[in-house]
Amino acid sequence: IAMQPAMKKNVPVRVKNSYNPEAEGTVILKDKTDRLVTAITCKRGVTLLDIVSTRMLGAYGFLSTVFATFEKNQLSVDVLASSEVSVSLTLDRKQPQANIDRLIKDLSDSADVNVKKNRSILTLIADVERSSEVLATVFRVFSSKGIKVEMLSQGASKVNISFILKDEQLEDAILNLHSCFFEDQCIVDLEPEVEEKKAKDEVITQAP
Repeated sequence: IAMQPAMKKNVPVRVKNSYNPEAEGTVILKDKTDRLVTAITCKRGVTLLDIVSTRMLGAYGFLSTVFATFEKNQLSVDVLASSEVSVSLTLDRKQPQANIDRLIKDLSDSADVNVKKNRSILTLIADVERSSEVLATVFRVFSSKGIKVEMLSQGASKVNISFILKDEQLEDAILNLHSCFFEDQCIVDLEPEVEEKKAKDEVITQAP
């Protein structure tokens, strides 16, 4: 809501970091950028739950049972990915552990629940029309650095792409992705389309 007046009047908005006031911050403009990725965000210390029930293969009601159990135990979900017989999702550190324990107990009759703590959510805000290029670059970077993705989720708008990683690999992931998408110092070769776009930009910049 606070951004709407600026958006209507095309007023640039600069986002600053109160912990580092000397930094330039990020400027939000109305004009669309040519970057593959426009922002990288993260959340540490989340819990990843893998809920699997092969007994529900070909049957209906699995997802409704899972979500009804979450509602019963007053737990909200951050990131989610699902298939016919499994659901993977994250809970942030603010969720009461007692509620999570009750949830696992309630689901034990119909599913196997695997709990993984000390995980992080790394989210990229990307160009929706070039998400394949983004994913190709990300996974090549992760592969070269030995960073394991335990879950992947893309929002309905296709603008945000979230990866679930171990906490100890988050910083390495952010630094290397930032180098690729914002500093033009990628540790892997970018996709041909990206390199072609960079070459055109350099020609335009150097033109008299």
